[in-house]
Amino acid sequence: QVQLVESGGGLVQPGGSLRLSCAVSGRPLSKYYMGWFRQTPGKEREFVSAFPWTGITSTVYADSVKGRFVITRDFVKSEVYLHMDNLLVEDTAVYFCGADQTFSNSSGTWHYWGQGTQVTVSS
Repeated sequence: QVQLVESGGGLVQPGGSLRLSCAVSGRPLSKYYMGWFRQTPGKEREFVSAFPWTGITSTVYADSVKGRFVITRDFVKSEVYLHMDNLLVEDTAVYFCGADQTFSNSSGTWHYWGQGTQVTVSS
Protein backbone atom coordinates (compact mmCIF):
# COMPACT_ATOMS: atom_id res chain seq x y z
CA GLN A 1 0.00 0.00 0.00
CA VAL A 2 0.98 3.57 -0.68
CA GLN A 3 -0.64 6.41 1.25
CA LEU A 4 -0.88 9.88 -0.24
CA VAL A 5 -2.05 13.09 1.43
CA GLU A 6 -2.31 16.33 -0.55
CA SER A 7 -2.33 19.85 0.82
CA GLY A 8 -1.78 23.41 -0.35
CA GLY A 9 -4.81 24.14 -2.44
CA GLY A 10 -6.74 27.38 -2.21
CA LEU A 11 -8.04 30.45 -3.98
CA VAL A 12 -5.64 32.44 -6.14
CA GLN A 13 -6.02 35.20 -8.70
CA PRO A 14 -5.19 34.62 -12.37
CA GLY A 15 -1.45 34.96 -12.87
CA GLY A 16 -0.75 33.90 -9.31
CA SER A 17 1.12 30.93 -7.92
CA LEU A 18 0.47 28.00 -5.61
CA ARG A 19 2.47 25.06 -4.36
CA LEU A 20 0.73 21.76 -3.76
CA SER A 21 2.28 19.14 -1.51
CA CYS A 22 1.83 15.38 -1.44
CA ALA A 23 3.07 13.46 1.59
CA VAL A 24 3.92 9.89 0.57
CA SER A 25 4.27 6.83 2.79
CA GLY A 26 4.12 3.07 2.44
CA ARG A 27 5.97 0.71 0.14
CA PRO A 28 9.48 1.44 -1.13
CA LEU A 29 8.94 4.19 -3.62
CA SER A 30 11.90 3.41 -5.88
CA LYS A 31 9.66 1.26 -8.08
CA TYR A 32 6.87 3.82 -8.38
CA TYR A 33 5.87 6.67 -10.60
CA MET A 34 4.41 9.72 -8.90
CA GLY A 35 1.91 11.90 -10.67
CA TRP A 36 -0.46 14.82 -10.43
CA PHE A 37 -3.87 14.77 -12.05
CA ARG A 38 -6.77 17.18 -11.87
CA GLN A 39 -10.52 16.89 -12.21
CA THR A 40 -13.44 19.23 -12.74
CA PRO A 41 -17.11 18.30 -12.24
CA GLY A 42 -18.44 16.01 -14.93
CA LYS A 43 -15.05 15.39 -16.51
CA GLU A 44 -12.49 12.61 -16.32
CA ARG A 45 -9.39 13.00 -14.20
CA GLU A 46 -6.84 14.75 -16.41
CA PHE A 47 -3.10 14.10 -16.48
CA VAL A 48 -0.93 17.01 -15.33
CA SER A 49 2.55 15.64 -14.71
CA ALA A 50 4.41 12.51 -13.59
CA PHE A 51 7.91 11.19 -12.95
CA PRO A 52 9.64 8.03 -11.76
CA TRP A 53 10.56 8.42 -8.08
CA THR A 54 14.24 7.86 -8.80
CA GLY A 55 14.35 9.88 -12.02
CA ILE A 56 13.00 13.41 -11.61
CA THR A 57 14.78 14.43 -14.80
CA SER A 58 12.36 12.18 -16.69
CA THR A 59 9.34 14.24 -15.66
CA VAL A 60 6.53 14.45 -18.22
CA TYR A 61 4.14 17.39 -18.36
CA ALA A 62 0.82 17.88 -20.10
CA ASP A 63 1.04 20.47 -22.86
CA SER A 64 -1.49 22.64 -21.04
CA VAL A 65 0.84 23.16 -18.06
CA LYS A 66 4.27 22.92 -19.66
CA GLY A 67 6.38 25.94 -18.80
CA ARG A 68 4.07 26.95 -15.93
CA PHE A 69 4.06 23.92 -13.58
CA VAL A 70 7.08 22.14 -12.14
CA ILE A 71 7.27 18.94 -10.06
CA THR A 72 9.89 18.58 -7.36
CA ARG A 73 10.36 16.01 -4.64
CA ASP A 74 12.09 15.76 -1.28
CA PHE A 75 13.65 12.35 -0.62
CA VAL A 76 14.12 12.98 3.08
CA LYS A 77 10.54 14.09 3.73
CA SER A 78 9.05 11.71 1.14
CA GLU A 79 7.05 14.55 -0.31
CA VAL A 80 6.20 15.56 -3.85
CA TYR A 81 5.41 19.14 -4.79
CA LEU A 82 3.62 20.74 -7.71
CA HIS A 83 4.73 24.33 -8.19
CA MET A 84 2.14 26.19 -10.24
CA ASP A 85 2.92 29.60 -11.72
CA ASN A 86 0.98 31.91 -14.01
CA LEU A 87 -2.25 30.19 -13.07
CA LEU A 88 -5.20 30.45 -15.42
CA VAL A 89 -8.91 30.27 -14.69
CA GLU A 90 -8.98 26.97 -16.56
CA ASP A 91 -6.54 25.49 -14.05
CA THR A 92 -9.37 25.46 -11.52
CA ALA A 93 -9.90 21.84 -10.45
CA VAL A 94 -9.43 19.34 -7.67
CA TYR A 95 -5.82 18.20 -7.84
CA PHE A 96 -4.91 14.62 -6.98
CA CYS A 97 -1.58 13.03 -6.22
CA GLY A 98 -1.22 9.50 -7.57
CA ALA A 99 1.24 6.61 -7.46
CA ASP A 100 1.64 3.51 -9.60
CA GLN A 101 4.34 1.11 -10.69
CA THR A 102 3.79 1.90 -14.35
CA PHE A 103 3.50 5.22 -16.12
CA SER A 104 0.38 6.23 -17.98
CA ASN A 105 -1.31 9.52 -18.68
CA SER A 106 -4.63 7.77 -18.17
CA SER A 107 -5.88 8.07 -14.60
CA GLY A 108 -7.75 4.77 -14.81
CA THR A 109 -4.53 2.78 -14.60
CA TRP A 110 -3.18 4.41 -11.43
CA HIS A 111 -3.72 2.41 -8.25
CA TYR A 112 -3.11 4.85 -5.41
CA TRP A 113 -4.66 8.27 -4.90
CA GLY A 114 -4.82 10.97 -2.29
CA GLN A 115 -8.03 12.67 -1.26
CA GLY A 116 -7.48 15.69 -3.51
CA THR A 117 -7.10 19.39 -2.86
CA GLN A 118 -9.16 22.17 -4.45
CA VAL A 119 -7.46 24.85 -6.51
CA THR A 120 -9.61 27.78 -7.56
CA VAL A 121 -8.28 30.46 -9.88
CA SER A 122 -10.57 33.46 -9.90
CA SER A 123 -10.47 37.23 -9.71
